[in-house]
Amino acid sequence: MNAQEMWNKYQNALGLQEKEYDAWAFGEKADMLAALVLQGEKTATSSAFDLYALEGEEIPGAGDKSVVLDSRGEAVCIIENLEVAVLAYDEVTEEMAAMEGEDDKSLSMWRKVHERFFREDMGEAGLCFHEKMMVVFEKFRVVWPVKKG
Repeated sequence: MNAQEMWNKYQNALGLQEKEYDAWAFGEKADMLAALVLQGEKTATSSAFDLYALEGEEIPGAGDKSVVLDSRGEAVCIIENLEVAVLAYDEVTEEMAAMEGEDDKSLSMWRKVHERFFREDMGEAGLCFHEKMMVVFEKFRVVWPVKKG
């Protein structure tokens, strides 16, 4: 099912008429990270603040909804942002790192993985990674499909 089909199913099931949503995948680890979201292990994500301005996009806000896609562009679930914070990379806490749900959920592993990710992502845009760079941290919950039981 594609993003629009999932969005329509969600809207119809709950009697909603919301128009706006984003659809995106978690990069090269799209399938693994989407699975962690469905399992409830991943309840947050982070991205480089400077890339939003560079790409002319607004940063996400609380209440924003997104269709999470897998590596084939198929819809996996819909998430809703609960909180969005902009902070320096070196201000990400142990608790925040654990919410991202990856590897051993430690801050040291989060920094290792995300430094590599941010260096590559920002480098492609002609920007440089540094520990004071600003990060957009999104805490979210799955709103569709609704878990039973």
